[in-house]
Amino acid sequence: MRKVAAGLFMGASVIVGCSGGEAAPDVQRPYDVVLLGGRVVDGTGAAWFLGDVAISGDRIARIAPAGLLNDAPATTRVDARGKVIAPGFIDIQSHSRDQFLMGDGRVVSKISQGITTEIMGEGWTNAPANDKTIAMLSAVDPANAPDSIARRFVGARGFDAWLTAMQSHGVSPNIGSFIGATTLRGFAKGSAEGAPSPAELDSMRAATRRGMEDGAFGVASALIYPPGRFAGTEELVEIAKAMAPYGGVYISHMRSEADEYLEAIDELLRIGREGGVATEIYHLKAGGVRNWPKAVQAVAKVDSARAAGQDVQANMYPYVAGGTGLAACTPPWASADDKLLANLKDPATRARIVAEMRQPKTSWENLCQLATPSGVMVVGFAKEELKAYEGKRISEVAAAMKKDWADAVVDLVLATDGAVGMLVFMMSEPNVEMQLRQPWMKIGTDADGVDPDSVKSMTHPRTYGTYPRILGYYVRERKVLGLEDAVRKMSSAVATRLSIRDRGVLREGLMADVVVFDPATIIDRATFTQPHQLSEGMHKVYVNGVLVWDDGKHTGAKPGRIVRGPGWTGWAK
Repeated sequence: MRKVAAGLFMGASVIVGCSGGEAAPDVQRPYDVVLLGGRVVDGTGAAWFLGDVAISGDRIARIAPAGLLNDAPATTRVDARGKVIAPGFIDIQSHSRDQFLMGDGRVVSKISQGITTEIMGEGWTNAPANDKTIAMLSAVDPANAPDSIARRFVGARGFDAWLTAMQSHGVSPNIGSFIGATTLRGFAKGSAEGAPSPAELDSMRAATRRGMEDGAFGVASALIYPPGRFAGTEELVEIAKAMAPYGGVYISHMRSEADEYLEAIDELLRIGREGGVATEIYHLKAGGVRNWPKAVQAVAKVDSARAAGQDVQANMYPYVAGGTGLAACTPPWASADDKLLANLKDPATRARIVAEMRQPKTSWENLCQLATPSGVMVVGFAKEELKAYEGKRISEVAAAMKKDWADAVVDLVLATDGAVGMLVFMMSEPNVEMQLRQPWMKIGTDADGVDPDSVKSMTHPRTYGTYPRILGYYVRERKVLGLEDAVRKMSSAVATRLSIRDRGVLREGLMADVVVFDPATIIDRATFTQPHQLSEGMHKVYVNGVLVWDDGKHTGAKPGRIVRGPGWTGWAK
């Protein structure tokens, strides 16, 4: 990273001394882009002002009061009057790994929202890799498992190799990642249950340290999904201790967001205290009607911990439904040692699994019971013969199959080899609005990026609409939060959390990740039944100074770069 003095670095053009408030630009070379007369929302939470923003190369060259750059030489001039000029949005919970490694890298559904940086890592990452992780990947994600792909990331610098491979593949947004806690456990122990041995724990610690040196932002767990669920609190504390010297953050899809919601927050707080790290909660929510009252208690827990001096924050998406794999409706033990499909095919074991799925309360996060079969929509069928079930509720599928809902779920998992998803309707809209108001809240999609012209199955509308929904529905229409605070939650709040030093705010000398949108028209169009609809109102999106979204069309540009955490040893180079 180049270190620059705020206000001195001006890219291709330099501002020389001036007096009386008048600017005197050096006109030796024109700016590449000048955005004129927009409402500048700089990402810090400060009130907007009317201003001009100039870009030179990959940097923000100048920010000035509106009109001062009207006559400045520029290759491209954009009339931004009536529009908002803001920093690009940073998605703290992205799942675009496959698109960045093997897809076309444009992630149209994300870029069209104004997302200029995607942070991955929840639970699983492609690195660190060894024979154990490759075997696990073969069981659940064969497309990523071939040696030609997976083995590229074996070795001491595997995490860096993965990040570099994605950048080299060509990507439109910037990319970075946490280390998946499930991957760390698999690296040492595979998909087996039980606590790690001392040697296995040492292997996990060493892999954590290497990943942090390669630029990971911390460790990200997903504790409702096997085998990540098999990790105990003590194991996670030890991993946290290993990343603490590198400034890492422990971020978690907690062990429960429902019946044991408050206890799960307590576990996260303990990991932060004993591990000596900052903590972050993925997609904060209270799942299931019986747990909706816990949302206020959860916020109070976070507030109390912060008042006592503990660094804990959270993020969320603005929807009342979550999304994950349908196999999450089966008990975690059934997936141990990658044997879920084999267990479902065995009559006796299947009967035990189905019986447990039907229990009103379980020790694990029984999503189908929490949402009820009528609150679970199945999506993502690849096989043509199963497309009739696309977008149907489990209750409807069970009726069509003339089976109990739990048996219907098992049959769908078997018929798709586990590769089918679900949307789980189990949150409260008043809780969504209450959470959005919290000063420590940030925004993330919990989604991968897709291209609506080529996608073949349904998905969650958050894939297309998260950020425009905040700006259009919750800011403009509902007035749940102000424009400046919303932009802060999407940009600088994430950059500050992850120690990303050169993005997230509009400031002279920083990287030119910039969006221009119409505050009067920006809105999401994706719905649960018709998700593949681009949002409206995003005018321009620049990544590292390159235009990637232009009035409703992707330009095809792929200027994205790696962003790295504070422990990266390359900072000293």
